[in-house]
Amino acid sequence: MKKKKQGKSNNQAEEKATLKDALNASVLEQLKKKQQQLKTEEEEKKAAAEQRKREERRQREKNKSFEELLNESSMDWKKFK
Repeated sequence: MKKKKQGKSNNQAEEKATLKDALNASVLEQLKKKQQQLKTEEEEKKAAAEQRKREERRQREKNKSFEELLNESSMDWKKFK
């Protein structure tokens, strides 16, 4: 039985040829560079979106009326009357 199990595992290893094994090194290197480039572009997009959101939030905060600021305040103004 042990011989059969070893034979199956050897066949499975041969059958489990990965894409990495099938591609030559230059194509694999190009794919890795492209993956890194796409990851970098995605991070830049996220950073730009976050910056834009911060700027929009700052502009909204800047343009609030006194009434809106007063309503958002957590202080109880009746205590100071």
